[in-house]
Amino acid sequence: MLASCYGGEGEALRAVFPLIYDELRRVARYYLQKERPDHTLQSAALVHEVYLRLEKQGAAQFKNREHIIAICAQLMRQILVEYARSRNAAKPDGGYRLTLDGELAFKERSLDMVALDDALNQLAELDPQQCRIVELRFFGGFSIEETARALSLSPTTVKRHWSSARLWLHHEMSKATDT
Repeated sequence: MLASCYGGEGEALRAVFPLIYDELRRVARYYLQKERPDHTLQSAALVHEVYLRLEKQGAAQFKNREHIIAICAQLMRQILVEYARSRNAAKPDGGYRLTLDGELAFKERSLDMVALDDALNQLAELDPQQCRIVELRFFGGFSIEETARALSLSPTTVKRHWSSARLWLHHEMSKATDT
């Protein structure tokens, strides 16, 4: 079915999406766990927003299941950042904060989504592959092996880049909290 997405068939996305819906809800729940408790989006709404954006963008070339989930995870991040920027613009105190898990070495620290997005955008300019690895591992909840398959890399390469990206993000986010 993914192959038929290459030809631009709108029906292909409609056929594939229900097959990955539960996985996308899991990814959305993973994202939303890191958000403020009173966030207005629920996991189903986030997945539906992703679907609408994919429909609007038209035909995409998905390589495999991991690839389409990775694309959807990236869209989820974009949607949540847009919500955060919108909310921050409306609030005089700068908005909400999210807590990163210990895997990113930000133990017991809270970071806001906009600052994290800014750091990831900087990382994307320096090393797009490392940025994609962070998106998949941290936001998408992918394992090392799933990330390797999604990006067509070896697990060893993913581990090396994941470690390097975590250190770089830790450094950048430490600078952001010091200012």
